[in-house]
Amino acid sequence: MRWKGRRQSSNIEDRRGSQGAAPRRNPFGRGGNINLPSGGRRVRRASGGGISMIVILVVGYIILKALGIDPSALLAGMDGGSPTSQQVQAPPAEQVSPQRQDEMTQFVSTVLAETEDTWRGIFKANGAAYEDPTLVLFSGQVRSACGSASSASGPFYCPSDRKVYIDLTFYDELERRFGASGDFAQAYVLAHEVGHHVQNLIGVLPKFNEMRATLSKVEENRMSVRVELQADCFAGIWAHFTAQKGLLEGGDLEEALNAANQIGDDTLQRSTQGYVVPDSFNHGTSQQRKDWFTKGFQTGRLDACDTFNSPV
Repeated sequence: MRWKGRRQSSNIEDRRGSQGAAPRRNPFGRGGNINLPSGGRRVRRASGGGISMIVILVVGYIILKALGIDPSALLAGMDGGSPTSQQVQAPPAEQVSPQRQDEMTQFVSTVLAETEDTWRGIFKANGAAYEDPTLVLFSGQVRSACGSASSASGPFYCPSDRKVYIDLTFYDELERRFGASGDFAQAYVLAHEVGHHVQNLIGVLPKFNEMRATLSKVEENRMSVRVELQADCFAGIWAHFTAQKGLLEGGDLEEALNAANQIGDDTLQRSTQGYVVPDSFNHGTSQQRKDWFTKGFQTGRLDACDTFNSPV
């Protein structure tokens, strides 16, 4: 991916070394407010909602209708404000050099800026304003409005504070342990989490929270799969417009698809326990994840990402 020399987002909170304390602002600009799946520990549930949530639901309904998507079918999101989290539960990574940390910080700041440009344009074209998320960089442990998490939880999005959280050492684990190398594989991870933010803005995540109490565990998992596949499709939309800018290099698309393949529920279960349990899937199979990312990439359209009214 041709990312060097491009705009870096100012919506970054650097909490590395603070052990979950108040955030330190990163050197690239002011801070602001801003997940692939998790087979491991979840972040503790936190409450959210209020008048602002009602406003989000109303606005989300209008946006979805304008996009030709049936809002009543969108039952996606998180547990009452708890985060969507990376399905890869990795052990603590080795210490990363300051130079490598600095380069990765610049990289994710640039990718975040590209997602901002893409989604601002899409929302504007549909008569709405996109609210930028904030990317929180942490090391070891972090506190969010959704509760506390460790690096082993992987990257996640918290809808209650509208922030994406990532320990950058995750990227090294993604390459070493899961064979998903390349900067565009890393960009896909971040774009997927931003996809959850888009779902939060248009009302998908709040609707899932509302319906959750009526669903059995199996039904909940099946609905969660549709949520995650839509976030993959949204990541594909971002990749579509990134390609139109001429920022993709040879092999980039393959890197993203390989990452999607390596973190599919079936692939992870087969590698960790030797067999798969389909009723426990909550993010989708490797093939499903690749298919929906590809659909977003090929079409660049939100209405193509309606995983709730389509076979998955």
